[in-house]
Amino acid sequence: MTMRTATIPTEIKAASKREQSQARLSSAERELARAMLKVLMNHIYELQKGVRQMVLFTCDKRYGDQTIERLESQGIPYVLQPAGQKNLNVYFGRRECLEAIRLIVTRPLNQLTPEEDFILGTMLGYDLCAQCERYCKRKNGCKGDCDGKCIKKN
Repeated sequence: MTMRTATIPTEIKAASKREQSQARLSSAERELARAMLKVLMNHIYELQKGVRQMVLFTCDKRYGDQTIERLESQGIPYVLQPAGQKNLNVYFGRRECLEAIRLIVTRPLNQLTPEEDFILGTMLGYDLCAQCERYCKRKNGCKGDCDGKCIKKN
């Protein structure tokens, strides 16, 4: 009696590997969505507790609907701004802050003037001294390679 081993055609092997890869990708994508939602929920919690007055949340455009749905279900006002091809900037928080955002952030963030960038960072609650240093570097044309030389020390 001779034993024959069955061979799996190459096309089936390749298809199986693609399916496994897609399953892993789907799993990774689900994990990314969960992580994104967790960050969003933490921002909402901080907003509701008064830790923040305004939040800038950047997410993949694929999750924009979920983000908006969550904010609307909580009654939180927001402003949307495209951020490149794949991302979306979602500003949310107090209405008076969002009104200022509508006036200040009228183009992509990397095109803001040093003054607009400073105001935005301050409104978002970023470290004031770090914002001052960033402003001075941007205003003096420092591209990050000046090692603080553009800031005069007493």
